[in-house]
Amino acid sequence: MKNKNKFEVDEKVLIKATGETATIKNYSYVANMKRYSYTLKEYPQTFYFEEEMKNM
Repeated sequence: MKNKNKFEVDEKVLIKATGETATIKNYSYVANMKRYSYTLKEYPQTFYFEEEMKNM
C-alpha cells in the first residue's frame, strides 16, 4: 500500500508562514483529522500539516 503523504523523510521543504527552509524528520497520519502531520529536524517540538509547507 502506497502512502498518500506529500513529503518524505529527509526532504527539504519551505515553511510558508516564515519562508524558512526545513527538513522533514518524520510524519504520521492523524486519523480523526484525515491528514498527515510532520515533525521537522529544526523544530522537533512542533508539528506542521501539509498545507503549511511547500516543496522547494
